[in-house]
Amino acid sequence: MTVDIITVGSIKEEYLRTGIEEYKKRLSAYARVQITEIKESRVVNEDDPTAIGRALEEEAEKILSRLAPDAYKVALCVEGTQYDSPALAALLERGCAKSGKLALVIGSSHGLSETVKRACDLRLSVSKLTFPHQLMRLLLMEILYRSFSILAGKKYHK
Repeated sequence: MTVDIITVGSIKEEYLRTGIEEYKKRLSAYARVQITEIKESRVVNEDDPTAIGRALEEEAEKILSRLAPDAYKVALCVEGTQYDSPALAALLERGCAKSGKLALVIGSSHGLSETVKRACDLRLSVSKLTFPHQLMRLLLMEILYRSFSILAGKKYHK
């Protein structure tokens, strides 16, 4: 199993990097995890929806060029569907059954382009709350570790 996490932006905080690396190490028992960081496009006027849309489309080009066509692709977005841990684990297992590849996309502070969302097989919402993308990456790593632990029948999930 391979897991590709494509994320817009980088992690600056050491405590988040440490947590992400810990979960990446734990996940290595189940999958090869690759994290690809894409530089966030600059938006000069944060109040201009057109400027934000252009930035999202620039990011979309970079994201789409890194998505494996045969992967089960998941866009993390607030309007996505929410699942409990066992249901998400089962869904990811079914989605990855053919190719053994999972790709997850975390957008910038402006979210993801509709182009990216349409290219994905699933729109996943972790919460109705909004999180910074740096924290979302750590949270996603824990969610993935929990999902793989459930699938392996481990006692991590209670």
